[in-house]
Amino acid sequence: MSIVRYEIITKVVELGSFTETAEKLNMTQSAVSHAVASLESEMGVSLLIRDRKKGIKLTEIGQKVLPHIREVLKRVETINQEIGLATNLETGIIRIGTFASASSCLLPKLLAKFQKKHPKIEFKFYEGTYEEITEWLSSGIIDIGFVVKGRTNPNFDLVPLIKDNMVVAYHPNHRFHFKEIVDMEDLMEESFIMPTGMYQSHVEELFEEAQIKPSILFEVHDCTTIANMVQEGLGVTIGPKLFLKTQQNIKISKLNIKNSREVALACQSIESASPAVKEFLHVAQSVFD
Repeated sequence: MSIVRYEIITKVVELGSFTETAEKLNMTQSAVSHAVASLESEMGVSLLIRDRKKGIKLTEIGQKVLPHIREVLKRVETINQEIGLATNLETGIIRIGTFASASSCLLPKLLAKFQKKHPKIEFKFYEGTYEEITEWLSSGIIDIGFVVKGRTNPNFDLVPLIKDNMVVAYHPNHRFHFKEIVDMEDLMEESFIMPTGMYQSHVEELFEEAQIKPSILFEVHDCTTIANMVQEGLGVTIGPKLFLKTQQNIKISKLNIKNSREVALACQSIESASPAVKEFLHVAQSVFD
């Protein structure tokens, strides 16, 4: 069976479109369709459901087969990387799943050091939620994922990076500006912007421990939108220091109750990972040690 056809069908599933796949792979649409059809013919089963309204979906057998196809492609990638190392011709691609604050605050520093040593290794990034990153790792869509310890698959191998504390954020002219530590009870008097995204559970845990209820004025999912609202003086919020310290026209303070998330890099198995992935994890340990 042709490895190229494996690459084509995984790309069709990823993009959900024969047309976009053809453009991405610099092929004609008919060539993409023929490659998928010939693979299905050789296997004797239909892997995809083609529906004009609902788009492209995997059949039941397709859902079972696709993870194995991705595993084959990973093994081929590993073979190529091993050959590259042996011949001093590095090659390969690392697929990384990441969430917003990791993308802006952790990834650049890590990539800068890695690419100085290995400039020929390519990267592909997928940004999503904790749950999406865990699913992408489980299904083999990505090789490595930024995760929060305790909120991902316990069977993954983890490389701890940093402990990211929850802090309170407010406008520079707010009454908290002179306080290094803000008491949770002081937040009862404030218009509170409640995050409904990835770190909402951390915020809720803080209020539960303090045994108080915030005066929620807004509930917002996007962390950048929350930061913009704080900048406009619309309220205060609680969130990860890693992200909030990078935002302009916002001040942050510690809280009298501690809550943090432990950010780590995860992969299915370090032992069976490709040489490039192993090296990336090694560099990450040295950067954040």
